[in-house]
Amino acid sequence: MARILSVFLPAWPTDRLRRQADHAPPEDAPLIVAGRVGNRRLVTGVDAAAAALGLRVGMAVSKAQALVPGLLVEKADPAADLASLERLALWVLQRLAPVVAVDPPDGIVIDSTGTDHLHRGEEAMLEALMGRLALSGVTARLALADTWGAAHALARHAADPTLIAHGPDPLAPLPLEALRLPPATAAGLRDLGFARISDLVGQPRGPLTRRFGPELCRRLDQALGEAAEPIDPLRPPGLIQVRRAFAEPIGAAETIARYVGKLVVQLCASLEERGLGVRRMDLLCTRVDNRVETVRIGLAVPQRDPQRLTHLLCDKIETIAPGFGIEVMTLAATLTEPLDARQASTLDTPAADLSGLIDTLSNSLGARAIYRVAPVASDVPERSVRRIPALATDADPGWPDHWPRPSRLLRRPEPIETMALLPDHPPNWIGWRGIRRRIRRADGPERIFGEWWTRDAERMAVRDYFRIEDEAGERFWIFRAGDGESRATGSHRWFLHGVFG
Repeated sequence: MARILSVFLPAWPTDRLRRQADHAPPEDAPLIVAGRVGNRRLVTGVDAAAAALGLRVGMAVSKAQALVPGLLVEKADPAADLASLERLALWVLQRLAPVVAVDPPDGIVIDSTGTDHLHRGEEAMLEALMGRLALSGVTARLALADTWGAAHALARHAADPTLIAHGPDPLAPLPLEALRLPPATAAGLRDLGFARISDLVGQPRGPLTRRFGPELCRRLDQALGEAAEPIDPLRPPGLIQVRRAFAEPIGAAETIARYVGKLVVQLCASLEERGLGVRRMDLLCTRVDNRVETVRIGLAVPQRDPQRLTHLLCDKIETIAPGFGIEVMTLAATLTEPLDARQASTLDTPAADLSGLIDTLSNSLGARAIYRVAPVASDVPERSVRRIPALATDADPGWPDHWPRPSRLLRRPEPIETMALLPDHPPNWIGWRGIRRRIRRADGPERIFGEWWTRDAERMAVRDYFRIEDEAGERFWIFRAGDGESRATGSHRWFLHGVFG
């Protein structure tokens, strides 16, 4: 079943202006974008501050200026909006899914079929995309549905800010405008008593087509999944890709694998001519019903080894549903990096190459599932590590060794029961996960202060850490929140934060 993600950018014209490196409008002033519709000068875009003051798209600019003194007005530039929207779509293409297209004037459509597992599921995928857009200063609403029409409608009329839908039922309560109908058609339907999409479902098609033309029924069928609506994928300039069209559609897994191998050889030859290696590669299989089946693989380091790339792609053939046959296969190097040829030497012992194993695991489990940790300059234990790609080089020299640290740090400190003398004595016993342990040895306290330069709430925060050993010889890392004297420094509750090996 196809899964389509629609990205709706309700304030795209103003967001684009805010994101300009040079000549960006002030952040604290309401902003609108003005354009001409005939002889009238109307508002074509508003930011959140202007919308909160009652300004809306379609309002006369003179009225908006009268309602909000000191209003910032910028000239509409649809060409710049579209160009910037295409750049954003290319950014999504490199990070999310192989099939991405612009849905002008204020959206992007993504065919995410079969790619959600690379992002730990649909919810995590939407959350990650929404977070990236928010950090970039882009207001967005996202909807994931079975069809482009349904996702488009839900993103603009139901998502708050994200929505995951299955089947046609969520479309029923939406207004007629959600079907992407011309304003005159929607107005005519309302005159006849139709108000929601559910009112149209089950109506005789003949009278509707004679009165409003074929567009109405076509849009309804596209939203309900009864008519195909292919997505024409966006392709960046200079993209390296190879294509194979078949006189007769193919569908057998062995045949698909054979032609995948041929396409990989052609692609690697093109990469070698340019001195490049591929980091992300997309296989697009266009079926006879115009539906596109996609396979995306990523690599830990640049590669152009045909055997390895063919193996990774063929492992994904089982995810391709050929239907009544595949007419065209396209293989594209979506992300490339320089890769110079090296001369092998028989005198040097080659270092162990883990990239093949990492590539196999990453494409099966998702790129985020394979990582390693690196040190970060922070005294707060849970902030002193970060995830980095499995084969990334370390930017820091190494882990701090001036104080012992546990081999296992809990994801979050867990509260424990204790009995201890304040302010500097360790506990006599602790109760953790239903087991009481008597303390035989202890060392500490090691005082760690909060990062007052990052959060005001940590200006006075203090933690006192102890290394303790119970009667069974097990060693733990515990701390007291606060200095044991002033409540302003912490709650004086005790927590277990790590276990020593």
